[in-house]
Amino acid sequence: QVQLVESGGGLVQAGGSLRLSCAASGRTFSNYHMGWFRQALGKERDLITAISWSGGNTYYADSVKGRFIISRDNAKNTVSLQMNSLKPEDTAVYYCAAAYYGGRYFASPRGYDYWGQGTQVTVSS
Repeated sequence: QVQLVESGGGLVQAGGSLRLSCAASGRTFSNYHMGWFRQALGKERDLITAISWSGGNTYYADSVKGRFIISRDNAKNTVSLQMNSLKPEDTAVYYCAAAYYGGRYFASPRGYDYWGQGTQVTVSS
């Protein structure tokens, strides 16, 4: 089992920045790809960014490319999401997720088996 705990959500004005963090425990963190998903009210949960187990590869959905940055620290068992130039359409619950690296493509939403509890991000216009 992998336990994930997100922090850092909140209310911010459009154009502002927030940084989300996710702390992992329970298994060898460097054996897992990590992703951030988000789910807006009434919509599906979507993968917006992911980072491979080593940190050597990253993926960004078009909606966040150029504004969000994912990073990980395998020594500290953490993954972070720096969100800049936030827009009202970024309002959602953000989830940290983990996928075992064996035989799984980090940028596919399939295979993410472990989830945090979610943190609300609200961007006001």
